[in-house]
Amino acid sequence: MSIMAMAYQQKLAEKLTILNDRGTGVLLRMNYIKKTCLDPKLRPQYLTDKTMEASVKYINKKFPNIDFRGNSQQYLVGIQKHKSEVMAAMSSYYDSFIDVMEFRDHVYELLNTIDACQCFFNIAVNFDFTKNYLELIITYISVIVMLSRVEDKKVLVGMYNCAHEMSNGSRWGQLLIREFKLEWKQSSLKMIALLSLQMLYPRRNLPAEQWRSAQLLSLLSAPASMLDPACCDTMACEYLSLEVMERWILLGYLLCHSSLNTNQSSQELWKMALRSGLYLTIIRDETINIHKITEDYFDGLKGYSKRIADIKECREHVIVNSGAMHRERRGFLRNALKELVKVLEDEPGLLGPKVLFVFMALSFSRDEVLWLVRYSENIPKTKTPEDYVDSQMAELLFYMERLRTLMTKYSRVVQRYHVQYLAQFDALLLNDTMQNMYVCPEEESVLMTSFVSTLSALTIKQVENGEEFDFRALRLDWLRLQAYTSVSKAPLSLKEYPDLAKVMNMTQFHTKMLDNVQEMLHETSDLSILCFYPRVFEKMFSQSSEEVSMQRYLMSFPLACSHFNQTVHPLCPEEKRSLRLCVTFLEEIAKQTSSVILEICSEQCNLNDQLLPKHCGQTISAARNKKQKKQTLKKGDVQREKPGTESQRKDRAIVTNMDKLHLTLTELCSSFSGSSDFTVFNHIVTPAEFLTSHLETRLTKIIVRMAHYNQTTQEIGRPSDLLAGIRAYTASLHTLSRYLSLDVTRLVKNVLLQQTQPLDSYGGQTITTLYTNWYLEGLLRQASSNLIVHCPAMHCFVNQTIENEQSFRAEEYSDISEMQALAELIGPYGLKFLSENLMWHITSQVGELKKLVIENMDVLVQMRANFDKPEVMANLQKRLPGNTHTHTPGENVLKRMTIIGVILSFRAMAQDTLEDKHCPYLMGPIENLRDMVSPDTDIKVTLTVFELASAAGLTCDIDPALVAAVASMRTDNSSVDEEYKLTCLLLVYIAVSLPILALDPNSYYSRHYGGHHNNIHCLATAVNQLSAAMFTVESKNIEQHLKEFLLVASSTLLQLGQNVENRVDGKNRDSIYLLLHMIVEASPFLSQDMLESCFPYVLLRNAYREVTDIYLNVCLQ
Repeated sequence: MSIMAMAYQQKLAEKLTILNDRGTGVLLRMNYIKKTCLDPKLRPQYLTDKTMEASVKYINKKFPNIDFRGNSQQYLVGIQKHKSEVMAAMSSYYDSFIDVMEFRDHVYELLNTIDACQCFFNIAVNFDFTKNYLELIITYISVIVMLSRVEDKKVLVGMYNCAHEMSNGSRWGQLLIREFKLEWKQSSLKMIALLSLQMLYPRRNLPAEQWRSAQLLSLLSAPASMLDPACCDTMACEYLSLEVMERWILLGYLLCHSSLNTNQSSQELWKMALRSGLYLTIIRDETINIHKITEDYFDGLKGYSKRIADIKECREHVIVNSGAMHRERRGFLRNALKELVKVLEDEPGLLGPKVLFVFMALSFSRDEVLWLVRYSENIPKTKTPEDYVDSQMAELLFYMERLRTLMTKYSRVVQRYHVQYLAQFDALLLNDTMQNMYVCPEEESVLMTSFVSTLSALTIKQVENGEEFDFRALRLDWLRLQAYTSVSKAPLSLKEYPDLAKVMNMTQFHTKMLDNVQEMLHETSDLSILCFYPRVFEKMFSQSSEEVSMQRYLMSFPLACSHFNQTVHPLCPEEKRSLRLCVTFLEEIAKQTSSVILEICSEQCNLNDQLLPKHCGQTISAARNKKQKKQTLKKGDVQREKPGTESQRKDRAIVTNMDKLHLTLTELCSSFSGSSDFTVFNHIVTPAEFLTSHLETRLTKIIVRMAHYNQTTQEIGRPSDLLAGIRAYTASLHTLSRYLSLDVTRLVKNVLLQQTQPLDSYGGQTITTLYTNWYLEGLLRQASSNLIVHCPAMHCFVNQTIENEQSFRAEEYSDISEMQALAELIGPYGLKFLSENLMWHITSQVGELKKLVIENMDVLVQMRANFDKPEVMANLQKRLPGNTHTHTPGENVLKRMTIIGVILSFRAMAQDTLEDKHCPYLMGPIENLRDMVSPDTDIKVTLTVFELASAAGLTCDIDPALVAAVASMRTDNSSVDEEYKLTCLLLVYIAVSLPILALDPNSYYSRHYGGHHNNIHCLATAVNQLSAAMFTVESKNIEQHLKEFLLVASSTLLQLGQNVENRVDGKNRDSIYLLLHMIVEASPFLSQDMLESCFPYVLLRNAYREVTDIYLNVCLQ
């Protein structure tokens, strides 16, 4: 068979393409198996199982000569018992090793075919053919190196072999019982392929000084030629990875090492590559020390002592110079990429003619990034270890990402330019080149004719119409043509027609600009290897985050994680995919940003606090003393600075803490504005959401801390102070919209809405819980002990004037402004929670009241029937335990009712603050609904309307929350009639116990307070609301029973007035009369006419006159 026929039939181009992809997959499988076997968590179960310990040791010792039937069966008992499970567990590993063998056989077969065809290789001419050839050999070497690093390969193969033999009785497993070993001398490599790099590699491997002097990558160095297309004879070589070329050279010359002693060019190329570094990447994070491997190999060969000396010399050169050289390169690339990005952002049309510059910049930068990553964990012993640390890596990564973004964003611009270039230049040039060829066989002629026709048919309308281009077939045909024309004695030899190679290589690049830009970006700027260097990547991020000037570029680290999608390969789907790195970076950036934001908010809150009215007293006092010419400061006192002095400075160069914070915030927010979202492992990541989440979490904690709640001392901040602080924080947070697109309103609403619930989204206490606990335990508990008085005249609670001064002033926490602030802080939901807690305390008091009624039920029944008979009532009152010397039960009833009244009064104060606050446009309709309710309305409808009105802050005749609380007290054992009877008797008990209040010295009425000093005026609220709720639950007429209460109470109090003999009983009698009037005034069911029908109004008038006289006398004294 002729060589030409062999080239056509063997399909060299197709095999190279397929085997390279297959080899990458097999290499990844070997790497995965190695990592799995080394990880205790992922290691196959049967390699660590104690029952298999003897089998593992035996197989390791005897492999590959394992005896399945002799005396060795005693060592293989464990495998025999679990042979099915062992086969299932080991099959994937065994199949992977089979893939290695098949790949090796196919590689040897193809290399032998290429040798037989005597192919010609030159990276500058048949670029794709040479590249695929070199890649195949290096991939095969990498596979064998990785296989040698799988320490458990004998056990994995041997266990499968044994299990297969025991299950099927065949020797299938024998296929793979020999060891793989890389024999350098058995491999084949055309030295000419490596020598073709001698023009390319030295030109690419230059120090930064030469790059700078040549103004590499600069579009501004020659303004006159800015619009000229960037092209050259070797376009694909210009962005070929330097690391890839070094791998080709250093591993390649291990296969054809004899040329190092015979060919000076080979030796110089090899030494130049050795001077570039110590380590080569095999796959992922697997590296080899190429200097050590080469030296060890040459040490066993004769005549290589000079080469060993060369290796040592190159090693010293690397240790001394390599770190500094790469540091300078990174510094140059940072500035070069910055200039390139700025120019292309301003004039994106330049992406058409100068797109080659973009891929060159990305390739050069990627090489430097990967070099630093590779050596960060393999730092040689050097005097300058700082050369292997780069705190400005974020900037380089950022501009790489910007170039990628520009290429994606303006892909249509690139397409419009190159579709015209292909149709109007490349097609014509290729056609002219074909016409000048002397020889053109039929097969090659068909291919080239199809090239011209395909390119000539392109029009700009295809881009405008959004058509998808696909030139993969054309590029594969060009690879086929390279294979056909690179064999020995080909009628059309490509090396004799370099112009054809130049035109087609340029055309191939241009076609990629139409349909393969993303693949080109992946080829030149893929940083997915960072996924396998988490420690190095995190260290780089940490170093960059410490530099203030680098903070604006920090988002490049999580953006680099979007490259991790490229690590997925069909032959290794089991590889671990994690968002940990991306999330870690975003969390840290968000944490730093939120810290700065909230520190600024804290400073603004402190400044705002200085302007609050509570601080004006000292200023007013100082101004007054100054007017009166009094000494304002004592010796040693420091004059308080006025608000606003912090903004005064004599020199703008003076940098304050706020200046630094705002600068840092500007830098950090700039990083968020770079990308709104990106994808990592099929997850859409939105950086701004991480910042929002951090701000929400920290702001929630800050608001709780700003309440200054101390559970031990029962101290808490005033609601108005907390509200002022929150408003200051909110105003500062809204300035974020100047820096980035963040919905601050939604953030603040989410945080404040959580504060209206008992617990936040993380299970922590909220200000609703804190203020509920404090008002119950701190204020209302003291009010129930008469240490604090409810003051209807001032709509607040006030402290009693007693010897033991309280730790807080009640009016500072309960006046109208404070209750309004509380309502705004905790909202309707928070007030509902507060109400529920208040109702729980009320129901506990009602339960105790019912017990007292049950104890005295017989007497109370008789008193209810004989309330209009003074003599009988007098005798019955003596039978009540509370009307003897101790007064305990009667006082107990009134005390508990007073507590209920205090709680309901406080609740009414809180509810009133809701009106017109949260839904002013709904207040009219809600009021109309409430007013439409009549006694004839169905009770369910009534309660529903009242619940709506109550939530809006309106006062209702019947409290729906109290009704629900009373209804919840009913048990299955209690009947409606029994509950009704207890309610009626409770009212009787309260009515007949009212005279006892006259014995309490604190029962006098204060005109200043508008109530009594022992809070008994709250009995009016308690009697009305509690009776209305209880009778509503029992479906009874409220007005009728309150009239009955009024009659009993009037009769009892009239007896108190007629008792002239015992003046002790008459003490504070007038104040008690006023209590009866308060009950009627507070009731929506009783009227003054009803009161006058059973209680003389003259007594009320006299009572008001008496208490007024007493108040005036006290004031005059």
